[in-house]
Amino acid sequence: MEPTRLRTTSPTQLGVTSMAVTLDPSERDSESRDQKDQKDHKKKSGRKQGVPELIFGDLWQYDPAPETADPRIRARYDLFIGGRFIAPQSGDYFASINPATEETVTEIALASPADVDSAYIAAQMAYETVWRKMPGRERGKYIYRIARLLQDRAREFAVAESIDGGKPIHESRDFDVPMAAAHFFYHAGWADKLAYVAPGRTVNPIGVVGQVIPWNFPLLMLSWKIAPALAAGNCVVLKPAETTSATAMKFAELLQEAELPDGVVNIVTGAGETGAALTGHPAARKIAFTGSTEVGKLIMRQLAERGTRMTMELGGKAANIVFEDSPIDQAVEGVVNGIFFNQGHVCCGGSRLLVQESIADSFVHKLQQRMESLRVGDPLDKNTDIGAINSREQLDKICGLVESGVAEGARLYQPSCSLPSRGFFFRPTLFTEVTQSHRIAREEIFGPVLSILTFRTMNEAIEKANNTMYGLSAGVWTDKGSRILRMAAELKAGVVWANTFNKFDPASPFGGYKESGFGREGGRQGLLDYVELA
Repeated sequence: MEPTRLRTTSPTQLGVTSMAVTLDPSERDSESRDQKDQKDHKKKSGRKQGVPELIFGDLWQYDPAPETADPRIRARYDLFIGGRFIAPQSGDYFASINPATEETVTEIALASPADVDSAYIAAQMAYETVWRKMPGRERGKYIYRIARLLQDRAREFAVAESIDGGKPIHESRDFDVPMAAAHFFYHAGWADKLAYVAPGRTVNPIGVVGQVIPWNFPLLMLSWKIAPALAAGNCVVLKPAETTSATAMKFAELLQEAELPDGVVNIVTGAGETGAALTGHPAARKIAFTGSTEVGKLIMRQLAERGTRMTMELGGKAANIVFEDSPIDQAVEGVVNGIFFNQGHVCCGGSRLLVQESIADSFVHKLQQRMESLRVGDPLDKNTDIGAINSREQLDKICGLVESGVAEGARLYQPSCSLPSRGFFFRPTLFTEVTQSHRIAREEIFGPVLSILTFRTMNEAIEKANNTMYGLSAGVWTDKGSRILRMAAELKAGVVWANTFNKFDPASPFGGYKESGFGREGGRQGLLDYVELA
């Protein structure tokens, strides 16, 4: 093997190339603007010219490490109503696409309003005859059984989740499926202890609840919704996202295996019309929705006249705030995890980086170096860091917002990774020289795109972080505990992480403020949204 090479320049800045969208650098002089910026960057960050940086480059390539487990996805899925798979009344089905290959994974039933009505009838019957009358200890046994079955079939579900949604297999395997099982385990323990949810109050179930989940964490969001509802004694009608319905339907098979009483959980699939029928049904005593702020507003208008209870977990534009006394290398990893986890398809993702001005240049340089090692490609390859964008529609949205960032004067950087020739892929991207007025600093991109702003003082950091219509999450990186406590108190965000990011636990409530929604999921607070107190 050749000796490890040393080089003194940082990775060069490249244009965006994804699908048919290409953004070329505007200057190609003998000494380009990028090269000048790199020289200035080194001077500002205090590094001496000629100090070598260890760059492994292409000394070796990773061998493919594909996950080969059988996901056991059926060729066609019907609706799951009353404990059975039932063909839609219209007879219509739609294709679910693998975003990494653009091939059809399975066909999914298209539920009509009449199908949704049948699901609510089944849920109401199960609620009145079986589920609400069942002792909490017995309900807990069913929920515990679901958790164990999900653990037993974890590898199968992880592969199905990556095929259907495009996320890297190591994320599905190590986070999505284990965390989904953990939520069922946690709420199984609550089922016979509901008196302690609100001591001194009488706790009763709500009834039948309608739930709509997004496409970014299909199985995990399903567990966030179904587990507390069942533990509290409610029955469920749930609609998964139209682009990622496969694991929800596999979960229905698991419910049959667990011998859950018929009608306690019903799953209807489809697009916007199906969702509108579910959220607008008069039998729904509560609606739980996770998705975009725009759709959340439509649902709230729809339910305003009826007074139906709601919880809304909507969009976000989280600030990840790095102070000069932070553990820099740890913070770099936290920033990478905060924005590039799940291709940036994370409502609480740290899509805005606020870094203190005194360390901005050196921090950005380290971040760019770290991005050079990210691998974009096959979601089923265990070496892949960033998988496929969920759909062509979402890829087009990301490309459009990236184009707007360049047009508005922000400086774009992307690593030199290659993209697969097929599928919906996008390079990890960061922007410097971003201002608060840029669209990329204000709008939720929901992709692997990071906008970097700077600040000088803590007050300025707080003001910039709060200057958004969202309020879902934030991150703070500093060595000072007192600063963490003040930031946590003054940041208008439902979740504030300190010296970490994207950490979740079933016992910890999650939710936002402002246009990021209301209500909480997880913990005792999440259970309170599924009970009536007397």
